[in-house]
Amino acid sequence: MKQNNGKHGTENSKLKTNVKKKKNDKKGGSKKIAIAVVIIIVMILGIIAGFIYNKVSKVNFVKIDEGNLAIENKTGYRNIALLGVDTRDMNSLDGSRSDAIIIVSINEQSKDVNLISVYRDSYIDVQGHGLTKVTHAYAYGGPELALNTLNRNLDLDISEFVTVNFEIVADVVDLVGGIDIDIDKSELSQMNKYIEDTSKNVGRKANKITSAGKQHLDGIQAVTYARIRKTAGGDYKRTERMRTVLTEVFEKAKKMDVGKLNELANKVLPQVQTNIGLSEVVSLIPTISSINISDSIGWPYEVKGITLDRWYGVPTTLEANVVKLHRELFGQKDYTASDTVKTISQSIINKTGYKTTSLDITNDNSNTNNTTNTTNGTTNTTTKTNKSRK
Repeated sequence: MKQNNGKHGTENSKLKTNVKKKKNDKKGGSKKIAIAVVIIIVMILGIIAGFIYNKVSKVNFVKIDEGNLAIENKTGYRNIALLGVDTRDMNSLDGSRSDAIIIVSINEQSKDVNLISVYRDSYIDVQGHGLTKVTHAYAYGGPELALNTLNRNLDLDISEFVTVNFEIVADVVDLVGGIDIDIDKSELSQMNKYIEDTSKNVGRKANKITSAGKQHLDGIQAVTYARIRKTAGGDYKRTERMRTVLTEVFEKAKKMDVGKLNELANKVLPQVQTNIGLSEVVSLIPTISSINISDSIGWPYEVKGITLDRWYGVPTTLEANVVKLHRELFGQKDYTASDTVKTISQSIINKTGYKTTSLDITNDNSNTNNTTNTTNGTTNTTTKTNKSRK
């Protein structure tokens, strides 16, 4: 029996057409939504880029001649010098000493960061000025000579710097909501003794700490804590406190929302001096949350005090301290000091008579950092265990 498909065929054809039309409508709708989403994302990215550019453009960028930085050895890390100067006026840094010197060493593959505090009284060679304290390099020749000094004496490849003063540190601590620090009794006494000085330098009210133990510190308190020197351990404990404050601030800043980030940028960036370009600063911003501070050390590892025209911390020996740094922190197991470092090291020995070292630089697989300070016949040794090394 022959079926009549005329009517049903027409209906089926219409049904297929309607289904196809609906599918096409769906595709068209999805496509429009996708285009709209892309446009929104582009707009958001544009706003963010504009936001970042607006903030970063407030930074005081300083050009330096990389030909004068004495870069010989390549570490394989991105090394940035964070220089804390002892002045309130960031527009007049002539003659200012770098009271804090922290090398921020970034493994760009793992995003692990090492913090290396260089003791301000370290007796090393400043080009054109002979053997003196490393803190004087900035006063003699600004950031360019400071980087030159670090590179020549530590065999480093630092070409970037950020200069801040302690008012900026206080501002940052306050804007992240303060930090929690464990204060011992000797630190408590020194903090309350010098907190008024910090208050005058920074230009805001100080609140004294009433007891030892875990304390929530505001900006003035944190800066005072970081700058304590007259306790056991002297300058090496002082630099350890600076790294502690920096680490605590960084961990809190990683969790800041956009509003707080905006407030922080408005307050801090106009006070910063750096030679890191705008595009480089912008490229660092997306990686902040993934950065991990893995190691935090003081350098030199072994120091002996000596009084010449003034007190100095003598690395014993410079060569041994530099070798240990490169083998342990930068993973350069076969590293040997450059001729420049060897020459400076011998000059220090000739001047001070300090020619022996207890550093074991034959074992390059050590998982601990030992810091020895000898002052007036007293030796202090601390051991810092590394969290990780990649």
